[in-house]
Amino acid sequence: MLVEQTDQLGFQFRPPERRIWTVGALVSAVRTHIEREYSDCWVEGEISNLRIPDSGHLYFTLKEESAQIKVVMFRSSAKLLRFRPENGLHVTVRGRITVYDKSGELQISAEFMEPQGAGALQLAFEQLKARLEAEGLFDPSRRKPIPPLPLRIGIITSPQGAALRDILNILARRHHSASVLIYPAQVQGESAPIEVTAGVHYLNRTRQVEVIIVARGGGSAEDLAAFNHEGLARAVAASKIPIISAIGHETDFTIVDFVADLRAPTPSAAAELVIRSRQEIEGQAEELYRRLDRAIRYRLLMARQELSLRTQQGAFARMMDGINRRQQRLDEASFRLERTLRHLLERSYRRWEIASASVRHYDARQRLAAIRQRLDAQTATLTSMAHARLLAGRASLDRRTAALEALSPVAILNRGYALVFDTSGQLIKDATRLKPGDDISARLARGGIRARVNSVEAAPESGVSALE
Repeated sequence: MLVEQTDQLGFQFRPPERRIWTVGALVSAVRTHIEREYSDCWVEGEISNLRIPDSGHLYFTLKEESAQIKVVMFRSSAKLLRFRPENGLHVTVRGRITVYDKSGELQISAEFMEPQGAGALQLAFEQLKARLEAEGLFDPSRRKPIPPLPLRIGIITSPQGAALRDILNILARRHHSASVLIYPAQVQGESAPIEVTAGVHYLNRTRQVEVIIVARGGGSAEDLAAFNHEGLARAVAASKIPIISAIGHETDFTIVDFVADLRAPTPSAAAELVIRSRQEIEGQAEELYRRLDRAIRYRLLMARQELSLRTQQGAFARMMDGINRRQQRLDEASFRLERTLRHLLERSYRRWEIASASVRHYDARQRLAAIRQRLDAQTATLTSMAHARLLAGRASLDRRTAALEALSPVAILNRGYALVFDTSGQLIKDATRLKPGDDISARLARGGIRARVNSVEAAPESGVSALE
């Protein structure tokens, strides 16, 4: 509630209304305003603090002598770069200015980036060439010899290109018995490296040819950029079948030329190099491939137009923006986890070094020798005690055995006595328990007998009954 106040001169005034923002609402409002005002900006600077997590996004700082700003390029845009970003590289970035909600920092959401000075294609070419050369993929000793008279030749190229027609014309004039296997592939555009690589893998897997020609006609640096692809270069280097590169004109060089087993200046020269005697090749169904290529291009064009229309919708853009922001938060959490793990490892390593230093000053052999001496002494004592106990036990056993033998009924039987039992096995001590005709048994010192009572004498003095 606003209350009017009066100052000393009698003037009345009303204090301004106070508006309280939440942090999230303020950052969101500022971000909306900045994104509307700076939706498409070109910014030039030097890359520093470059980070490339597993998600494929790029995080770096664009700086100059007196200022800097953070930049994020999400994977959908980063995978279209033709060069590898590096710290210290001077670049121009295009994108929109925004605010990252979690930290409240100003940043550029980049959609395009190109290096200053040398073009992106030339920079990517030099970076890849230096890296593969350091790995030894350009070493002449690893190149495979080309068979002089191959009967089966594989060609990876566009079925509509002039390079294929030149190769086939020369092969038709030079030899009539060689067969040709053509793997159709795009030789220009984003899909070209993938299709050519698939052709190399297919021909190596099927083993239907003895030599492979990768061919393309001349063109600009942009047209030949597909053959500067790292994946394609490694596939060519790893091929078990010899490969001849026939790309562009004699003055054109690509990465594939350096890793191939033989470089031909032109596609026609490749046909002359691969065949050294007259050959003839059956006619090729080029019109079929041309119609197929036109149909595929038309379908791709229609699909691309439909995708472009869908991506221009606001709901799709907001959804992708939300996904990108959550991916950025996930990357930050990954960075924090990595730092924490690194600190834990460093702390464990320091504790291990301290323990190692303590162990180095401790002579374990002397300690073990003293323990062994005590163990030997205790073992000897235990052995002597056990031996004495065994002797004492044996003497006690002998005494008790003699006593038992003296009290044993069997010993009494040895003096001529007998033990008499009735049919139920009971010992008979009184003759009056028996009557004539009863069966009895007697145990003697050696063996026993069975008998039948003939008569019973009850005289207590004798205590003997007549036996049958």
